[in-house]
Amino acid sequence: MATIHKNLLLVEGEQDKRVIPYLIEANGIDWGTTKNPIVKIEAYDGWQQLINPDEISTALKSSGLEALGIMVDADDNPAGRWQSIRNTCREIIPGLPDELPESGLIHILPDEKKFGVWIMPDNKMQGMLETFLSYLIPEQSEPLWDYAQGVVKEAQTKGAPLIESHLDKANIYTWLAWQHPPGRQLHNAIMERILNPTHPRSTVFINWFKNLYNL
Repeated sequence: MATIHKNLLLVEGEQDKRVIPYLIEANGIDWGTTKNPIVKIEAYDGWQQLINPDEISTALKSSGLEALGIMVDADDNPAGRWQSIRNTCREIIPGLPDELPESGLIHILPDEKKFGVWIMPDNKMQGMLETFLSYLIPEQSEPLWDYAQGVVKEAQTKGAPLIESHLDKANIYTWLAWQHPPGRQLHNAIMERILNPTHPRSTVFINWFKNLYNL
């Protein structure tokens, strides 16, 4: 018999799917098992595949569902990203606000299900998952973080084929390359506390997640 998941989170890709469980567990919430997690995460191949009215409608009709969350990157247009979500969901989720709350959206549907939206990094700034994770760099490593960003900029002047929309990725992976051990993946960096998952700047996201899924 298939497991009924009452909590579902839709994310853009596998990186998000790997990071979130470690981040939540590090903040004192038992994630459960691979077969029976507290929140089932479905990863899509990018933003456009996720924000599809058929996908969202199907998810909302899942047997036993109590809460559906969507987590996407703002990239270079957080306001536009929210409007795209709102327009996509207008027919199936009535009453969504004109602007996304800075604390993330938690919207109660007529059937009492919860619908939540978080746009990385913080619902208002440009950026992505890696931008949010850069907020978790420990205070004692701030000088090295500043230096890493400077090195990335210098690399661009020397012909590094880096596009601006990937700058935050390059910055954090450069910083991670200089840690012990070097070059850890993002979820490992959280698990091993190379990044600080309980940093005060993670609090708003953690609270949104807990409130959406009644944790």
